[in-house]
Amino acid sequence: MKKNKSMLLYENKYYQKGFSVIGGIDEVGRGCWAGPVVAACVIFPRSYKNTAIKDSKVLSQKKRQQLYFEITKNALAYGIGYCSAKKIDQINIKKATILAMQKAVKQLKIKPDCLLVDAEEITNDSATIVPIVKGDTKSISIAAASIIAKVTRDNFLNIVDELFPLYGFKKHKGYGTLLHLKALKKYGPINNFHRMSFAPISKNFKN
Repeated sequence: MKKNKSMLLYENKYYQKGFSVIGGIDEVGRGCWAGPVVAACVIFPRSYKNTAIKDSKVLSQKKRQQLYFEITKNALAYGIGYCSAKKIDQINIKKATILAMQKAVKQLKIKPDCLLVDAEEITNDSATIVPIVKGDTKSISIAAASIIAKVTRDNFLNIVDELFPLYGFKKHKGYGTLLHLKALKKYGPINNFHRMSFAPISKNFKN
């Protein structure tokens, strides 16, 4: 019960300050060598509680999939934003992450007046922004966003794996594993899908 209270601490704090529609934002894929960075924003009803919702990184794939459906079923609104590998190379990963987050907010069917964001400072004309370090471990809304973003990105990488099976994307999801590095050295990067500005790709392959 104590843990559940801590995951609702920020939501309750800002409800008490007078905000009525609070969204949580998180991203996944920031450190990957390939594929998009994906962000999500989730708005729950004020009364919503679910002790199973946690940072996506500590959940099994099966549990994330289950919670994805719970979240999308119970959320007042949710939005998903992408920023491609090509765009990441053009503007850098930090700016691309913020852009994906802003895109996620724009996808919402209702407007939040407060946004709890995992670590980043984004801009929004109609909402108060609250950056929270390690927010996915402190806010149910941010944790839910991390699950939505993670499942969405993983499902996309599974499709890419079918198109490019030699790279093992289904296993490493674009992260910098030994399997991924071996595939890169053997087959080279995939145009517009590998992040050419990221090491070791930038060190071994010309853009």
